[in-house]
Formats: sequence, C-alpha cells, structure tokens
Amino acid sequence: MKPLVFEDGAVEVDAAVVADGLGLALPVLRECMRAGKITSLSEEGIDSDEGRHRLTFFSEHRRFRIVVDRHGTIIQRSTLDYGQDALPRSARKPGG
Repeated sequence: MKPLVFEDGAVEVDAAVVADGLGLALPVLRECMRAGKITSLSEEGIDSDEGRHRLTFFSEHRRFRIVVDRHGTIIQRSTLDYGQDALPRSARKPGG
C-alpha cells in the first residue's frame, strides 16, 4: 500500500506511517484506535495551498502531522512530543 491514498472522497493513510509518527508499535496504535484514544483531523488547503491536505493525528502525549499533495505524496511531516505531559488543548486546534 502507498503511504496515503485518496479514494471516493476519503483519505486512507497506512497505519505504519501513523504509528511511526506517534512513536507507537503498530499493534498498540490499532488498540488505541479501537479504544478511541487516537483521534484525527483532516484539513484541505485553499488559495496558495490548494491541492494540499493536512492530516493530524493525536494521542495522549503526541501530535503527528503530515502535509500531502494532491497525489498523496507526503511533502512535510512533524511531531510534537510532550513526553509524560498531556497534549495541551492548543495543540489540538486546527492549524495550530
């Protein structure tokens, strides 16, 4: 599977990419997703960012973000890691 695929108006991201970005083993990521402990946000670019999408994934202590082009190529990735501290609300806001 490609790291990211756009299909039928939905975005599908390879779980291994998200697990790596959140610093989790793949089975732990899947368990956390089933338990609702991993959430996500999808934003579509406008104006100079048209054709880009920003996908953000949140765990209790980390925020992992990727920016992709219209073909699904990852052009930027970043992680905020708060160690043992909980992720602050400000890190969960769109565009934040």
